[in-house]
Amino acid sequence: MGNIMTNRLDRGFERYQDEFESAALKVLRSGWYILGKELENFEKNYAAFTGSRFCAGCGNGLDALTLACRAIGISAGDEVIVQGNTFIASAMGISAAGGTPVFVEPDEYYQLDPSQIEQHITERTKAVMVVHLYGQTAKAEEIKAICDKHGLKMIEDCAQSHGAYAGRKMSGTVGDIGCFSFYPSKNLGCFGDGGAIVTDNEEYAAHIRQLRNYGSSVRYHNEELGVNSRLDEMQAALLNVRLSHLKELNEERKAAAAVYNAGITNPKIIKPVCREGAEHVYHQYVIRCSERDALAEHLKNKGVDTIIHYPIPPHLSKAYAFLGLKEGSLPITEEYAKTVLSIPMYNGITKEEQQTVIEAINEF
Repeated sequence: MGNIMTNRLDRGFERYQDEFESAALKVLRSGWYILGKELENFEKNYAAFTGSRFCAGCGNGLDALTLACRAIGISAGDEVIVQGNTFIASAMGISAAGGTPVFVEPDEYYQLDPSQIEQHITERTKAVMVVHLYGQTAKAEEIKAICDKHGLKMIEDCAQSHGAYAGRKMSGTVGDIGCFSFYPSKNLGCFGDGGAIVTDNEEYAAHIRQLRNYGSSVRYHNEELGVNSRLDEMQAALLNVRLSHLKELNEERKAAAAVYNAGITNPKIIKPVCREGAEHVYHQYVIRCSERDALAEHLKNKGVDTIIHYPIPPHLSKAYAFLGLKEGSLPITEEYAKTVLSIPMYNGITKEEQQTVIEAINEF
C-alpha cells in the first residue's frame, strides 16, 4: 500500500462512474453548454434539498461570497465580522465587494464565537459572515438573533458544510444568503470549479443572477457592472448526480469519523468534538497537537499524508497586512493555526487505511 493520501477523488468518481459518464455525454450531445436546462435543474434541486426558495449557480465559492456581499449592499467603508480561523476566501469575498473584514475569535469547536460579535460592532458594521468550518455547523441561530437585534445581514459560508443541519435548518438557510463551493474535494464536489448561493429573498437571487452574467438579465442589456461567473452545464449535470447521493456520502464520512474517534487514544492528540445541537459532516477530520510539525513528519514517515487547514490566518497574511493586525491580536486563532492537522478523510477510505493512520498517530 502506497502513501495514504489526505484525499482521494478517484474513488468518489468510480463509485458512480456510470451515472457521471451518462450525465456528461448527455450534456456533450445537447449542444448547449452555458445557462441551460442542466443548471436550471440543479438550481431547482439544490434549493429543494436545502429548503431554500432560490438557488443561483456561479463560477466558484469565492464568487458566491463576493456576489452575496454585493447583493446585500456591501461596499467601500462597510465592515463585515468574520472569524479569524478560516480559509482566506471568506475574507476575500468581503474585500472583493469593497468591504473590510473584521476578524474575531472562534470557539472551542473552531466556529465563530457568538460572544465575540457585539464588542466588534461599529456604525460601519453591515453584516456577519458565519463560516461552518471543517463540516461542523456554527451556532447559526444564536448569531442570527444577534444580527436581527442590531439590524445586520447574515451571510453563511457553507463551503465545507453541504447537507449539515444548523439547529432546525440546513446550513445556508439560517441567514440571509448561504454560499457554497463545489470544488472537487468538497462533500458535494464537481469536476472543476463551481459554486452557488441559496436564499429565500427573491430580490437577492435575481440580483445575483444578473451580476453573474455581466450585470445582464436580458442579453446585451447591461444594467450594472457585473462579472462572468456562471456554473456551466457540465458541472451542473455532474453535481445533480452527486447531489442524489449526498446524504449517503455524508453518512459515510460520519462513520469514518467515528472510527477515528474510537481508535485514536494518544493523549497528545485533541480530537474534534461535535457540539450538542450541531451537525458535523466531516469535510475534514482535524486534530490538534502541541507538537504538530513533529507529528506530521512522523506520519509522513509512516506513509500517512496530512495537510494543515490553515497554517497562516488571514489576518497575518501579506494580503491583509494593510489592516495592521500583528501576531498576538487573535491568540486563539493563532494557536489553532500552529496546532491543527487534517488527517486522511474522504469518501471511499477503507478501514485498513484508517487503521494504519490510527496506529501511526497512537505510536507518536
